[in-house]
Amino acid sequence: LLLLFSSLSGVDGYFGHFEMRCRFSSEDPRDIEYLLQVYGNKKLLGQYNSTTEKCTVYTQWMKNFTETACKGPAFLSERREEMNKYCSSNVPVVYGYLLDKAVEPYIRLRSVESFSTRHPAMLVCSAYDFYPKPIRVTWLRDGQEVTSNVTSTEELVNGDWTYQIHSHLEYTPTPGERITCMVEHFSLTEPKLYDWDPSLPGPERNKMVIGACGLLLGVVFIAAGLIYYRKKSTEGRVLEPTMALPESYGTI
Repeated sequence: LLLLFSSLSGVDGYFGHFEMRCRFSSEDPRDIEYLLQVYGNKKLLGQYNSTTEKCTVYTQWMKNFTETACKGPAFLSERREEMNKYCSSNVPVVYGYLLDKAVEPYIRLRSVESFSTRHPAMLVCSAYDFYPKPIRVTWLRDGQEVTSNVTSTEELVNGDWTYQIHSHLEYTPTPGERITCMVEHFSLTEPKLYDWDPSLPGPERNKMVIGACGLLLGVVFIAAGLIYYRKKSTEGRVLEPTMALPESYGTI
């Protein structure tokens, strides 16, 4: 949640700004984290974190600056006041609004053609039509998080206030292994797990479904044709009267 934005323009095209952010996973004050971040030309130079009550710097210039500015009881007191004013008082309202508007993602896990030759197989886990935007999609292999050979898109806008995201995993199949796509989102009370069933690849499974549907349609058309043929045959048949011949009485 971005609460405040200000900027300073200087010579030589230098641009700086700072942001006050509130991170939260519930309306419980213990789950709220306040960040005061300083940027220069869109690069994060340093930040204060309310969880540790310390400053982290990423450049020598910020290190020199924070040696005096980011210390002492007065600095911490001001940051705590900001957290109470901007985070603690607003997060319950924002959380209730998001909870009321949250939409659970629809998940699709499928096999696709691999992008490279390093691994023969690739899976894609797609999350569709979710709100709000923040979401975490991770891969598990036998219960352990996979961090390599994973590529993901950003949250893509659908145009109706909902989002979608796609995460790809390149891998080499191993018999007996369990590959899982784990999805974490605001609308879910706990992470949801989606296991991949490698018993039948996606394309072959689709071919079987299409073949079964085609067979079913064929049976329906054949049955309808037989019924129509029998009906037309009955209507076109002409019944002719027959006369029994008298029995022979013998010869004279």
